Amino acid sequence: MIAPELRPPVPESAVWLNRRRIRSQAIILALCLWGVCAVDYATPGIFDRAGNIKFQDFIQFLISARLIAQGRAASLYDARVLNDQIAAITGSTNVYLEYYYGPQVALPFQALTGFSFLTQAGIWVALSLLIYFACVYLLWRTCSALRPYPRLVALCAVAYPPLFHFFVRGQLSVLILLCFTCAYLAFRARRDWLAGIALGCLAFKPQFLVAILLVLLFAQAWKLLVSMMLSAAAQLASTLIYFGPAVMRLYLSRLFHGAVHPDLAELIFSPIQMHSLRSFWALVIPWPAAVSTLYFLSSVAVIAIAGAVWKSCAPLPHRFSALILAAILVNPHLYVYDLLGMAPVFLLMAAWALNHQQHPSTPALRLLLYFAFMLPLFGPLSRWTHLQLSVAAFATLLCLIWRCSRRSSDASPLASGESGVV
Repeated sequence: MIAPELRPPVPESAVWLNRRRIRSQAIILALCLWGVCAVDYATPGIFDRAGNIKFQDFIQFLISARLIAQGRAASLYDARVLNDQIAAITGSTNVYLEYYYGPQVALPFQALTGFSFLTQAGIWVALSLLIYFACVYLLWRTCSALRPYPRLVALCAVAYPPLFHFFVRGQLSVLILLCFTCAYLAFRARRDWLAGIALGCLAFKPQFLVAILLVLLFAQAWKLLVSMMLSAAAQLASTLIYFGPAVMRLYLSRLFHGAVHPDLAELIFSPIQMHSLRSFWALVIPWPAAVSTLYFLSSVAVIAIAGAVWKSCAPLPHRFSALILAAILVNPHLYVYDLLGMAPVFLLMAAWALNHQQHPSTPALRLLLYFAFMLPLFGPLSRWTHLQLSVAAFATLLCLIWRCSRRSSDASPLASGESGVV
């Protein structure tokens, strides 16, 4: 405990973030986001008021499930087939999509192939919302400091900007949140192997696994690393057995091509919808070689910082939040709806801040959580400013967590071996 006369001054901006103001802003934000969604989607038919396909990204999963059901899994990675199918469903040739997911991702959607596109999309987003709020609830239940504020937590969950983007696009990002939530609950129960299995399930979006694997490798968390790799390998092996080597070669070729030539896998406005280190540098610097260099160097720094946090004796919320932030920052194709996976960071670190209100880092932590929550909403402004401020907020938040973990390590020296790894 810090003596009153030695406590650091609390910034006025941090004092301003009281519960009443946060509640008011969350209400306004939720009404604006979902009001716009209601007006935009109120038009009958497959197109919204702006002329875009409702739940546009979901259509690729619907078509992929149909192709698999027809025994045409090899056509999943034929862009011509996919876009011909889109035109047949929508009557529009203005939409162009390529399928970058593993063939196993479309398998569950075969259960919906008997319904129309909008019915399938509606079922999926309804199920996704149930999963989202169940994850928030389970995480909230682990945060004793947040239990007195269930309504405020629920309101902030509804007002979270990536949830809006996830809903209108009909994406799969809730599965990322589900994997992170299951992993965290397993860590709390001291079931490392279960946590590794949950993290390995992220193999359906391998971009998330790269940073996590390197962080755990840096932290020498061998048991967790092995269980995660076995989980990912099991998913890929079962996919190979089910679909055969020809389809897997097509998938790996598409994945490799997208990794080597990331610009070819992005639409013209993709960088302003992305919130990771690569998109940050791509907006700031017009030279691809410099972007690649800075992206690599900053990714190495992020992985090293997250690895140091994971290896420290800091509390689990700090270590797990650092792991998620590293996965997000290093991911080269992280769109705004993928930030749904950051929900555990807000809940866990907000609870820690409430439990440690006199800690020197708490005022800065509160501000960074606020900015990390809000700034993805203003991502499109980077089209003119060429600065994605959300990425700066995420990186600064990671550095602050690292600083807190160093204080914890100084206070409680870590024993040798893996004692610091949950």
